[in-house]
Amino acid sequence: MPDPGPTPLPPGRPAPAPRFGAPALADALARTAAPAAAAPTGRALPTRPVLPFGTAPAAPAGPPPEHPPPPAAPAHSADALLRIVSGPSGLGTTALHWARSAEAPAVPELPAVPELPAVPELPAPAASRPIPGLYHHPVPEPDPVRVEELSRRIKAWATDEVQAFPPAWEDQFDGFSVSRYMVACHPDAPTIDHLMVAARLMVAENVVDDAYCEDGATSPDLGGRLLLAHTALDPLHTTEEYRPAWEESLSSDAARRCYRSAMEYFTQLAAPSQADRFRHEMSRLHLGYLAEAAWDATEYVPEVWEYLAMRQFNNFRPCPTITDTVGGYELPAELHALPAMQRVIALAGNATTLANDLYSYMKELKSPGKHLNLPVVIAEKEGLSDKAAYLKAVEVHNDLMHAFEAESAALAAACPDPRVARFLRGVAAWVDGNHYWHASNTYRYTLPDFW
Repeated sequence: MPDPGPTPLPPGRPAPAPRFGAPALADALARTAAPAAAAPTGRALPTRPVLPFGTAPAAPAGPPPEHPPPPAAPAHSADALLRIVSGPSGLGTTALHWARSAEAPAVPELPAVPELPAVPELPAPAASRPIPGLYHHPVPEPDPVRVEELSRRIKAWATDEVQAFPPAWEDQFDGFSVSRYMVACHPDAPTIDHLMVAARLMVAENVVDDAYCEDGATSPDLGGRLLLAHTALDPLHTTEEYRPAWEESLSSDAARRCYRSAMEYFTQLAAPSQADRFRHEMSRLHLGYLAEAAWDATEYVPEVWEYLAMRQFNNFRPCPTITDTVGGYELPAELHALPAMQRVIALAGNATTLANDLYSYMKELKSPGKHLNLPVVIAEKEGLSDKAAYLKAVEVHNDLMHAFEAESAALAAACPDPRVARFLRGVAAWVDGNHYWHASNTYRYTLPDFW
């Protein structure tokens, strides 16, 4: 769809930084790309000339580009990329190379990764109400055929296979609209089965959050409960004597049933490195749950920077990190582990989680006790009014979004690998789809009267 540009800010607010999101990610790639032959179907990624890592391509002739060039990639990212391409080195590794050269090796040519046809442009839902001044990019309405089929399948899984919720929660499950959420976040998913992988994990994570953590559900044994639930994702390796008891425990509550089933389906499509990556991200999430629960139990209101540190763990990060599995391809572990890639993923998780803080603000004010979110913490720790604190939280979100987009464009330009480009586009699509779902889910969210 045409680039809608950034969301206008209210009068008197400073203009946002230059946009580096999904459209400018394509700009960054185009600056390093040679013309590609037309693909027979869909849109193929362009092939790129081999460039020394960390070297910017020559500026094109003609008028200056619409967007300024992205910042250069950090030196440590270039070094890491060179080590990946060079292969092992050191004592005893000579035999692993068919040839050696004193010069840096050339980057191997990689095949283009085919893309799916573009999602048809459809009008945004009439009920959508984005937060004024919140930096985001509108997305097309999700494919209604996919939404309907995914909705049917995910509800059948939740009710028949894992008994994810009691009958009294059925309206809340329907109001969550997980099918619209996942179709919007994963526009490149090749099949409904791939979307189901993401939908099951999303439902399972929310069941754990609701059953163990939310609205007074937190108990002193939360750490033990989370650890045992985590063994449904990361299996226990024990003796034959004690294995049956552990296996029986995986069916003892809805959280463990959901985790076990969702992970079994996930590993059928995911490569081993992708599955291990997801388990690691879920460990981060559970650590964040524990920190938030500890603060709640002790009635501790953290400093703003402490709250942001907690939210880097208790956040959406597991969701965009599986975008390649849901898209039907794999970003290799050595590329996923690059510090620059980890920073992009962290910024995406942090920004989308703060968007959740802002959209769920009114909902959480009605929950028992003091529910910590960024506007509440800013108001208490910086002595601001509720309105001023909320508007400052919007600015924090926007700063993280601009950083995410700038770092994504820099990484795409520095790493001429089509799998990196596709993964970055997938993460950007997830960020946009996440905002779409929050802004359009009027069943769950209402906005404060601050404008």
